Amino acid sequence: MSDNQLANKSQAWSALFSEPMSELVKRYTASVGFDKRLWRADITGSLAHAEMLAAQGILSREDLEAIQRGLGEIAAEIEAGQFDWKLDLEDVHLNIEARLTERVGIAGKRLHTGRSRNDQVATDVRLWLRGEIDEITGLLAQLQRVLVDQAERHAEVILPGFTHLQVAQPVSFGHHLLAYVEMFARDAERMLDTRKRVNRLPLGAAALAGTSYPLDRERVARTLGMEGVCQNSLDAVSDRDFAIEFSAAASLVMLHVSRLSEELILWMSQNFGFIALPDAFCTGSSIMPQKKNPDVPELARGKTGRVVGHLVGLVTLMKGQPLAYNKDNQEDKEPLFDTVDTLKDTLRIFADMLAGLSVRPEAMRAAALKGHATATDLADYLVKKGLPFRDAHEVVAHAVKAATQQGVDLAALSLDQLKAFDARVEADVFDVLSLEGSLNARNVLGGTAPAQVRAQVARHRERLA
Repeated sequence: MSDNQLANKSQAWSALFSEPMSELVKRYTASVGFDKRLWRADITGSLAHAEMLAAQGILSREDLEAIQRGLGEIAAEIEAGQFDWKLDLEDVHLNIEARLTERVGIAGKRLHTGRSRNDQVATDVRLWLRGEIDEITGLLAQLQRVLVDQAERHAEVILPGFTHLQVAQPVSFGHHLLAYVEMFARDAERMLDTRKRVNRLPLGAAALAGTSYPLDRERVARTLGMEGVCQNSLDAVSDRDFAIEFSAAASLVMLHVSRLSEELILWMSQNFGFIALPDAFCTGSSIMPQKKNPDVPELARGKTGRVVGHLVGLVTLMKGQPLAYNKDNQEDKEPLFDTVDTLKDTLRIFADMLAGLSVRPEAMRAAALKGHATATDLADYLVKKGLPFRDAHEVVAHAVKAATQQGVDLAALSLDQLKAFDARVEADVFDVLSLEGSLNARNVLGGTAPAQVRAQVARHRERLA
């Protein structure tokens, strides 16, 4: 055997080629450096495939037992950190197959009957991503529970609600936090819906056209706990919609985290002073000793761009590909892996950070009193006295203008001053103009009244139990 033949012997396709792959091309095309994290899914899929081959009479019982034994030993090696990952073998699949052949001989070579790396990698990624989605939905539930706990604790704490970052109306701080619970609940729903399309079996599509062996693909799907098989072999090996769909769902989670981060950053600043984050989640300055910087929310806000960028990258990766499999698809894994890692780390750290959140109700209340936050309540009061809303709106605008000129809140105007704007105003108006009165008046489904906050807390606790 020539030197070139020896150099090429490790390649699964080497017999056709007369010279070895260059070292530069080998490094450029190899994926084992990052796709080795798929090893467990690869072994799981291979065991299900081998069991089916034996059930179909394609593989002998002896070969099946050898494969099962060998893959079990390889799994133990990998878990112990003793597996030798080889760049020459390109990817996780060939590394495991080569090691299996070393251990069990010709039975290891028979494992690849009726499949290709094209359908094998598609199966591995789906199996791996399914497990990651399950973990992510659990992390989303934990983050929601933390927010629900904080919402219940602060149901009666008054926060200035903003529109256009201007004081608009008083809201319960608990109500505000529950808005994020709703967002993360939708995120969990999207993840579970995406999981249905991830959890379909490509294996058996082979390279692109199916196989001449009498495979039982439905049996493999059942063994792997999948919800069905991919029905078209061309689509099965080339589809990455499931990865794009997951990345879109992950981007929405990070978008919600980023919105929350922005508010935490604002609320923690001296200009607001509404909250304090635990020291363990902040940093100081190398030059300014008074600084306590909200690095975790800031970095999460930045990492959102990273995750959204991965989504754009995957969409761009697929947009010009003809059927069926193309080497371009090797580039789907690193952005997908990084998206999963970033999302899981972010959800974990936010749950821990928000559990230790400290609230400063006095600062929130003082801010709510600065922006005439109960002006709409005065308009509603006049409507209930018989004034059309548009007219009431005009009356209150004049009252706000007068209060602003005097440098006081609307509620600080005297009864005589308020009656001067409309004779319908009576002494009970001050119940309406109080911050507590404004909150309690909104005792409607979805409203900010503390009673509604507690009702929503109970609903979420039952849902997340």
